[in-house]
Amino acid sequence: MEKVTTDICIVGAGPVGLFAVFEAGLLKMRCHVVDALAAVGGQLTEIYPKKPIYDIPGFPEVLAGDLVKNLQQQIAPFHPTFTLGERVEHLDKQEDGSFIVKTVAGTEIACKVVVIAGGLGSFEPRKPAIENLEGYEGKGVTYMVRDPEEFRDKRVVLAGGGDSALDWTIYLADLCKELTLVHRGTTFRGAPESAEKVLHLAEEGRINLVLKSNVTEVHGEEQLEGVTIEANNEANQVEADYFIPLFGLVPKLGPLENWGLELEKNAIVVNTFDYSTNIPGIFAIGDINTYPGKLKLILCGFHEAALMAQSAYNIIYPDKKFVLKYTTVNGIQELQ
Repeated sequence: MEKVTTDICIVGAGPVGLFAVFEAGLLKMRCHVVDALAAVGGQLTEIYPKKPIYDIPGFPEVLAGDLVKNLQQQIAPFHPTFTLGERVEHLDKQEDGSFIVKTVAGTEIACKVVVIAGGLGSFEPRKPAIENLEGYEGKGVTYMVRDPEEFRDKRVVLAGGGDSALDWTIYLADLCKELTLVHRGTTFRGAPESAEKVLHLAEEGRINLVLKSNVTEVHGEEQLEGVTIEANNEANQVEADYFIPLFGLVPKLGPLENWGLELEKNAIVVNTFDYSTNIPGIFAIGDINTYPGKLKLILCGFHEAALMAQSAYNIIYPDKKFVLKYTTVNGIQELQ
């Protein structure tokens, strides 16, 4: 059992949680970050590390994995500590207003402020109802693309009609030996420009686009060897090395639901003054919170982290007056 004492416990090591370390560090507050995943970066690391992101200020284009590396470098002077691969389970508020955060593995973090930056919360892929699908997981069936190079010169079947399915179809078109996109409808839910690119790829013969269809069976001995695609009661078997159903994620708040937080549709209600929750000393930033006009964008989470840190400072240092100092003047002073 590990016991940690810190100023702020950040639940969630995604990009917003990491940037919160930076904003807290500027104000001389120490952070300990907890995440159920084994590596920092959240969805950027787990789901699309090689996917380009275009809406981070100052970066016309940055790969998700590189953004995580940059954030780690940015917070290094503040020496944050981490508990990874352990899900937060319990939260106990102490008489003095501080907290004890406990993980499923027994780690205890004593802190004065808790910042929930858990993205969608705990999440799992939405899986299609195909018999014995789970038996091929790790043997050709996967629900996300971590490294596109894994699919180079392979026969790949993607399924889905949202942004993720469209984006990966476009990205993998030049990598795969044969790429098939299966969609149950005739129109796509994703961005119109992405849909146009996919239709253009199909017209050029660079991908196989199968509409009004579903993957109904998976086949193979020890590894996936093919799938059955059904349309209008007709079934066709297609050879495949990989099957990637991209039907989104099912978000779950998990143990956070039992912490007494005000919730609305699987999100934590916050005050936009500082993104505080209904429990004093607990803040929620990033995709896990909700308020009028909420946008689920990384850059919005960065903004929320900055405002959160100001109020956290008043809790950590109640007798000190906060004076805003620009980094262009004050620089980055390493925490000792």
